[in-house]
Amino acid sequence: MIEALEQFRPHQEELRRRLIRSFLAVVLTSSVAYLFKETLAAWCIHPLQRAYPPLEKLVYTNLPEAFLSYIKLSLLVGLIVASPFVLYQLWLFVAPGLLDKEKQLVRRIVLWASLLFTGGGAFAYFVVLPQILVYFMSYARPGLQPLLKLGLYLTFTARLVLAFGIAFEIPFLMVMAIRAGLLARDYFRRKRTAFYIAMMVLSFLLASGELTATVLLALPLFALYEAGILAARVFSGPAAAATSDTPR
Repeated sequence: MIEALEQFRPHQEELRRRLIRSFLAVVLTSSVAYLFKETLAAWCIHPLQRAYPPLEKLVYTNLPEAFLSYIKLSLLVGLIVASPFVLYQLWLFVAPGLLDKEKQLVRRIVLWASLLFTGGGAFAYFVVLPQILVYFMSYARPGLQPLLKLGLYLTFTARLVLAFGIAFEIPFLMVMAIRAGLLARDYFRRKRTAFYIAMMVLSFLLASGELTATVLLALPLFALYEAGILAARVFSGPAAAATSDTPR
């Protein structure tokens, strides 16, 4: 046991060094993002002002709210900007123990996962978010004035963008699960109803119970799920077809 720990110690030191570098990178990028906090906040608020032009400003109702909102926004931007460096540090740690074929697979996974996440976030910001905001702000009337809090709005926007960024990974994860032999090729087709219900519940929670917003969130998820089923048929290898005895 002691010998095993001694053998792992160099790897432990290297892992600690990689983690420290990743942490410092996040701190640095978040600090730089904080210097541009007003610009970042304005960029996030822009879809809201387009959806409801009479809204000139947001409010905050307790002293630290604006400060904490800017900190959260800067941290989120810092994590996104620093993520390539963090992934590179992770790659430097695991690459020496991988075969050439495994290295190519990891590169492919990281590339596609990053592209899909970016595409999902962009789709949420440029397509879904404006539609949802138009619907929510349609409740404003001469006798009903919206007073939106800065912190809650930024949290809502970030949650929506992150949710769609993760959701766009669905087809990729479905294909990888089948190619790895973890699931049978027709698993997702047979379990379509259960997954649809789960996506509806998730959309309902993210949309705060609003029916129209729930539909706007759920429809892209359904499309991504069906795209995953189609991609699984096209890209699943012979190993996937052999998993007919996979637990159902």
